[in-house]
Amino acid sequence: MPESSRPRLRGPGGELARLMLAQLFLNACFTGTRMAAPLQALRLGHGEAAVGLLIALFALAQVFLALPAGRYCERHGLKRPIAASVVVAVAGGGLAAAWPVFPVLCVGAFLTGGAGGVAIIAMQRHMARVASEPAALRQAFSWLAIGLALSNFLGPVLAGVVIDSAGFRAAFLAMAALPLIGWLSLRGAADPVPAAPGGAGRSAGAWDLLREPGLRRLLIVTGLLSACWDVHTFVVPVLGHERSLPASVIGGILGAFGIAAAAVRLLTPLVAAQLREWVILFGAMVATAVLFGVYPLVQAPLAMGVCSALLGFSLGSTQPMVMSLLHQLSPEHRYGEAVAVRVIVINISSVGIPMVSGLAGSLIGAAGVFWAAGMMVGAGARLAAGFRPRA
Repeated sequence: MPESSRPRLRGPGGELARLMLAQLFLNACFTGTRMAAPLQALRLGHGEAAVGLLIALFALAQVFLALPAGRYCERHGLKRPIAASVVVAVAGGGLAAAWPVFPVLCVGAFLTGGAGGVAIIAMQRHMARVASEPAALRQAFSWLAIGLALSNFLGPVLAGVVIDSAGFRAAFLAMAALPLIGWLSLRGAADPVPAAPGGAGRSAGAWDLLREPGLRRLLIVTGLLSACWDVHTFVVPVLGHERSLPASVIGGILGAFGIAAAAVRLLTPLVAAQLREWVILFGAMVATAVLFGVYPLVQAPLAMGVCSALLGFSLGSTQPMVMSLLHQLSPEHRYGEAVAVRVIVINISSVGIPMVSGLAGSLIGAAGVFWAAGMMVGAGARLAAGFRPRA
């Protein structure tokens, strides 16, 4: 797109605000349903294996749909993919509300998860089209990341309140209504017709993007950071159970992580021009390694909450940096595919880490899983340093 035709992003207003709100409500449907569906499955008497399968379906949908979604977004821009996501998400929530039985919950999980993944790809691709300079990209992706962080709070909290007050059917209906609000938020958003560059029509697979050394390194860093996020989400409840902590306390420890992740993203847009991607990524990976080493050693819930919050600051700061680098390292006409490959990497982690952590935890304990993950991300920090500009 010519520079003169790019919409300007000057803060959390206009185009950026529309995208942020749309992502907030669409992803809140995903996160709220992901909390409510397993609770309903447990209430129906299903075991942990069935619940694990149900949770995995949210991520598996994104693994299978990411690449087709990336290509679809390259051809059709923003609004058509988002409209499809809204329809599918509403259908997923509506089915779960109409027939809240396990097979239908699985279908709802797959539909809702897939819709959330397509929406994220469409919005992140669109943001890279309307922001040009690296500092503007970091600022824009920081605001989008704030929307994601807030959705991780809004969806589960809203679902929990509605479940307690009106039951599971009402909660699924509430989740189905959120994407409609997100669609209304996009009214008036710019949707430039995608260009048709010479290479756009070729049939090369998206995975040939990995031939680019910088992209390959970035996706490895993404996988390591995502694995740490998933390890924390999965292992903290196990660690809390081992220490006989009440569920509310365990929830508070995890909540401290989410609040900190949102808070650091609120700060990022204000200092985007002064940030360098490689510095933030390297520092976050080193800090995460240290915190994973300390976390199992602290016993008091308050100390665990402090560690959780510090991890939220550390890991929450990385997404805008990753997205900015992804845009800089990807061919312009294949950015949607690059975003899709990143989504696949993240969701493979979301599917695999709970299973691997569960197996490893039975052998080396929850503390051992933390330490193993810390050593892994610490060793990978040198990859982030590789993004340092050459003199």
